[in-house]
Amino acid sequence: MNDTPQDPVLRLTGIEKVYNAGTPGEIRVLRGCDLEVARGEVVALVAPSGAGKSTLLHIAGLLDTADSGRVEIAGEAMQGKSDRRRTLVRRAEVGFVYQFHHLLPEFTALENIVLPQLANGVARQAAEDRARGLLDSVGVGERAGHRPAAMSGGEQQRVAFCRAMANAPKLLLADEPTGNLDPQTSDRVFAALMDLVRETGLCALIATHNLELAARMDRRVRMEDGHLRAVD
Repeated sequence: MNDTPQDPVLRLTGIEKVYNAGTPGEIRVLRGCDLEVARGEVVALVAPSGAGKSTLLHIAGLLDTADSGRVEIAGEAMQGKSDRRRTLVRRAEVGFVYQFHHLLPEFTALENIVLPQLANGVARQAAEDRARGLLDSVGVGERAGHRPAAMSGGEQQRVAFCRAMANAPKLLLADEPTGNLDPQTSDRVFAALMDLVRETGLCALIATHNLELAARMDRRVRMEDGHLRAVD
């Protein structure tokens, strides 16, 4: 994939999504969403529950398909691509963080970050070295050998950030990444996420209800009636 610093890492054009199409219960969730996110840029996606932000993130991250419109990641248009190609792009170029950490409970923090790398063909020692570096960067290096149940919620979520970054993606998508944490922990965890994003130079689209956190990002867009609108 040949993207340049001037090109957006993520480009969404005319994204539409309808559920129960052609039935009395038809729901038009996305009505032509356009968005570009550049390398090194952190964009807040602000919307109430049920407005479609999770749907948009899933489409952007190739976990779902739009009914119409165009998704480009690092300059590659994904419409019409095989499931295999979409999976390869998602695995190599996209990292996901959710409100709940979804760490594998039977594995340590280190192993949770090593496993995605092994699946991507990285040698074990290199994968472990990267995992330790990521854990250190967000302040939980000393928890590398602990399983999720032995960690606090904030520590678990920071490990989840590291897992999302394991394969050095170009695009990070986060859906309410601090929504399950108390305000003080949320602030610390968000700061760790922003530091990680800034250090790696990837682009990030972060959905949040928290307007204070949104204000700390580079740019804000709001989802209203299935459209994206810039927030001053």
